[in-house]
Amino acid sequence: MKIVLLSDMTKNELLVNFCIAYKQILSKHELISPLNTARLIKEATSLQLETYSSDIDSIYSRLASHALYNEIDAVICLRDPAQPASDSQQRLFQACDINSIPFATNTATAEILVHAINRGDLDWRELLR
Repeated sequence: MKIVLLSDMTKNELLVNFCIAYKQILSKHELISPLNTARLIKEATSLQLETYSSDIDSIYSRLASHALYNEIDAVICLRDPAQPASDSQQRLFQACDINSIPFATNTATAEILVHAINRGDLDWRELLR
């Protein structure tokens, strides 16, 4: 499965800790993340990630395009509820909704999503690609 790992700046440490906790599960999948976030995750976990370098809005736009073409299977985007979602974030979330790509915006839903992936509950997504 292709899993996107994103976070708002204030949630980077939380995402890294999440990846540490679920390293064994995440290591079995293709992981995608922005360059700076990927660097933090790699340093803490040694997980291999495909990286996107650019400004965050263009990364979200690029990921939204991938979601529209069903090229990703899940999105974990830990958000700061005090910050409004940007237009590019909204496009990504909308693209996920269009193609039934599960996305988690907090650690509780991220944990549920990772456990579902581990159990094979989302293996049907492989058929779509």
